[in-house]
Amino acid sequence: MLNDFNCGCPVYIACGYTDLRRGIDGLASIVQGQFEMDPFQRALFLFCGRRKDRIKALYWEGDGFLLLHKRLESGSFQWPRSGDEVRAMTPQQYRWLMEGLSTEQPRAHKAVSGLSMV
Repeated sequence: MLNDFNCGCPVYIACGYTDLRRGIDGLASIVQGQFEMDPFQRALFLFCGRRKDRIKALYWEGDGFLLLHKRLESGSFQWPRSGDEVRAMTPQQYRWLMEGLSTEQPRAHKAVSGLSMV
């Protein structure tokens, strides 16, 4: 379900480690207190623990929170560990993350310029 989650809304990733023992209220307090964002906005917030094999997602549906928890049976998520910050993700970065890839992929093809027909 989380792989196919398509709300058409912004996706934010909480970089660094998060204590995944926290529930809805604890994760919403991180969004509000630490990141100074509104947990009641229409956005998906992603959190990851130390082992990088589990993530939790928090989403406000308008009448209540949805808490999703995913545990990988093998492998790990390529989670940015750059401290206690939150980053907005593009839909492509979200797909990469769910596929086990790094969210900071180099460009596959370089832009070509200065071409002319002879």
